[in-house]
Amino acid sequence: EVRTAPTATTEQSVRITNSLSQAVNVYVTPSGGSEIFLRQVPANSAETVPVPGVASGTSVTFKAVTVDGSRTYQSRSSTLAGQFLWSVP
Repeated sequence: EVRTAPTATTEQSVRITNSLSQAVNVYVTPSGGSEIFLRQVPANSAETVPVPGVASGTSVTFKAVTVDGSRTYQSRSSTLAGQFLWSVP
């Protein structure tokens, strides 16, 4: 009997560059789904943030909200496939 290993699941992620002077809370909204909080990204930094529970090929929109709530930034709608690159602002 020959068996194959389980298919490895490729984790989706967003590479976010935060050029602001304050941290941002990052969210993802899959098409037809609810907004999911991903992580807080510090000021003037770049991080790769995993996007758990969202399958490759799903249309998503990312949102970043400054920690004081004064500004909100939104990405264009895109199909998630591997890593999405996004800069704020």
